[in-house]
Order: sequence, then C-alpha cells, then structure tokens
Amino acid sequence: MQATAAFWHLVNFFAPAIVVGGVAAVTARLAWRRELGARRWLSLWAWASGAAALASILGLVVFDHDGKMATYAAMVLACAGALWWAGFRGTKG
Repeated sequence: MQATAAFWHLVNFFAPAIVVGGVAAVTARLAWRRELGARRWLSLWAWASGAAALASILGLVVFDHDGKMATYAAMVLACAGALWWAGFRGTKG
C-alpha cells in the first residue's frame, strides 16, 4: 500500500469519530449553556472525539473490521460518557 493510500485509509477510519465528537460537543454546549459555559468547546470536542476514536479502534479489534453498527453505538455512548466527564465532573449541582 502506498503512503497516500494508507493516509486516506486512516483519515476515513477516524472521520466518523471526529464528526460525531464535534456534533455531540456542539449539541451539549447548546443544550447546557449555563452548565458548560466555563468549558471550552475545543476541549469538549477533543474529549468526545478521542473517546469515539477509542471506541472505533476497539470495534476494529473486537469485530476484525470496521463499520459495524455495534461499533457506532459504542461511539455514541463513548461520546456521551466523555462529554459528561469533561463537562460535569467537579461541578456541584
């Protein structure tokens, strides 16, 4: 495999995690404006995308190929957990 082909395979593998993380971070910031006002948007995006990327890698390892619906469900749950961790830990409510 050529280097450019390998690069595009990696980009396409991690693209859903980056997009889902970004959409989840924006939605969380809009839904909980007051509670997440002190949290930086890029920080939330990084947490959510990182968790989704880890779920994608885990899905690749477990199922031996990517694109399974269970992996995408795990990405959504990982995003939610990461946003809760990054956005609401340490806050007293």
